[in-house]
Amino acid sequence: MFDQQHASFLVEENRRFAGTGGVSEHNAQARFVPAFQDTYTGQVEISRFRDGQPAPFHLIDGLPEDWIAERDVTGRVVQIKGSIISGFVRFGVFFTRQEASDFIGKG
Repeated sequence: MFDQQHASFLVEENRRFAGTGGVSEHNAQARFVPAFQDTYTGQVEISRFRDGQPAPFHLIDGLPEDWIAERDVTGRVVQIKGSIISGFVRFGVFFTRQEASDFIGKG
C-alpha cells in the first residue's frame, strides 16, 4: 500500500499503470468510472470533486468524511485511511487498477 499523503499515491499509481487500462484515459471508452474502495468494509465510492460532482479521474477531496484521516487548515484532504484503494466501477462492479488494466488488455 502506498503512503496516502495528499494524492502522491495516485501519482505513483498513474505512473505505474501509464499506457494501460489502469488509468482513466485508457478505459473510459469501456465505461470504467474512477472510484475508490474501502478494503476493510467493501464500500465503494465514485471519485468526486469537492462539490460532489462525479470526477473523470481519481480525486481524494470528494471522499466520504469517514474515509478522511486528516485535513489541513484550508479543508483539503491531507491523509486518507490506509484501507482505501483506487480503482474503477464498471456496470456496478469494482475493479482494481490491475483488474481494469487486465480487462482492457493493455497491461
